[in-house]
Amino acid sequence: MMNLVPLPPPPSLETVCGRAVRLPTAPALLPRLIALLNDSESSAAEIEAIIQLDPALAGSTLRLANSAYFGGGAHVESVAAAIVKLGIKQIYQLASMALVNRWESGSGRNAYGAEPGDFCRHAVCTALAAELLAEKVGTEDPQIAYTAGLVCDMGKLAVAHSCHAYFPAIRARQAESNSSWMQAERDILGYDHAEVGASLLQSWKFPPLLVAAAGFVNHPRDAPAEALGLLALLHAAKILATAFGPGVADDGFLFELNESLLMQYGITPEILEAALPFVLERSSQRLQGSLTHGPVAV
Repeated sequence: MMNLVPLPPPPSLETVCGRAVRLPTAPALLPRLIALLNDSESSAAEIEAIIQLDPALAGSTLRLANSAYFGGGAHVESVAAAIVKLGIKQIYQLASMALVNRWESGSGRNAYGAEPGDFCRHAVCTALAAELLAEKVGTEDPQIAYTAGLVCDMGKLAVAHSCHAYFPAIRARQAESNSSWMQAERDILGYDHAEVGASLLQSWKFPPLLVAAAGFVNHPRDAPAEALGLLALLHAAKILATAFGPGVADDGFLFELNESLLMQYGITPEILEAALPFVLERSSQRLQGSLTHGPVAV
């Protein structure tokens, strides 16, 4: 076996989160968009005001609104016009996708063995799978499921940003012990990317349900009872997003499947099999030429 170069102790969880929060591309506006989307009294003007706080986000939103997927009609030249054309829900999904893509681009190295765009690609596929399953099963709000799928793996980028030097040891530990990737992270770092993700979402003031989604997606049985329904959908969504491949990194197939939880919430193998082609269709429409490789164009 190749001898690994001795490394200093890994940075603490608090240090990893602190470095990530200071990145200028951090998706700190996303919780404010979530709050507006969940408020029945919110207006299109309020959504526009949040997006306009970030010129790059506004530009990305307009490019997406004018993409071939939403083609037809006059060219959209303002966020206000985009909201009129597409509606608040669609604008939220486009803006949140743009924020996640920027977070990937700004965090630097991707030590999980993925190419540029893979994190965003896989996050979008997971989000769309969670949304579709929520529509079919009917136990959770599809928009909340979409958002949970989009942000549940945020901790990966923070860990890759600060702990890239430790990934050879994580890979070696996983191979030696035949463990899950998460367990190998805990063995080497003292924490895993889910813990980091939950801490980040909490620091950005995400709703508690989304914090729980990030923290417990890979071990949902340990989650608070009120989060189990969402986590069952998210757990299944990750299976679907991994099954057809876009953006799957080194850790993608190294997670523990909780079949009993899926069955408890009515997510049967038949439902998953039937959902797969629809998730692929939605992902192809949303990501277009970026579905399988290359940077996600937003």
